[in-house]
Amino acid sequence: MNKQKRIEILTRLRDQNPHPTTELNYNSPFELLIAVILSAQATDKGVNKATDKLFPIANTPQDILALGVDGLKEYIKTIGLYNSKAENIIKTCKDLIDKHNGEVPEDRYALEALAGVGRKTANVVLNTAFGHPTIAVDTHIFRVCNRTQFAPGKDVVKVEEKLLKVVPDEFKIDVHHWLILHGRYTCVARKPRCGACIIEDLCEYKEKTDY
Repeated sequence: MNKQKRIEILTRLRDQNPHPTTELNYNSPFELLIAVILSAQATDKGVNKATDKLFPIANTPQDILALGVDGLKEYIKTIGLYNSKAENIIKTCKDLIDKHNGEVPEDRYALEALAGVGRKTANVVLNTAFGHPTIAVDTHIFRVCNRTQFAPGKDVVKVEEKLLKVVPDEFKIDVHHWLILHGRYTCVARKPRCGACIIEDLCEYKEKTDY
């Protein structure tokens, strides 16, 4: 795919949604961090249901640490992998208090050192909470980038590297949100909704649908 086509795709996505953001509910970098840890292999809707009950009770590292693993599990037990997520979140809260004065660090390496935080989670927090031009690649973005040929790559890191290379700076802050929403609602996994897609004429997917 050439540069001109990519810019047109990004321009259309921006025109459709000028101020995109995550669908996770949060009011602070810490709340976002916890929500993103919980969102692994879970839906944003499911996470929001749990955090809407959790955050009014505990929305700081100190408060969640005070709940303990078992107390935290009561709030997140509707979410997949909640046992290991509860343990990771308690460890992360302890590290935030011990090493970062209870604050979420605005630094990739410090974030990735926290329990339950990988590259994708760090990228989401840096981008959405702190406004860094990082691009988190999840299954939706991986699919969209490979299917459309916008930024193909054999794994999520390769797709991220390609996106950072080919996306102009003016689009970098928001491209993660545009692509994830496009993959979640239009370029869906089983059968893409090509007939309802605003970039269908620019997309290089060969098996387009009328749907």
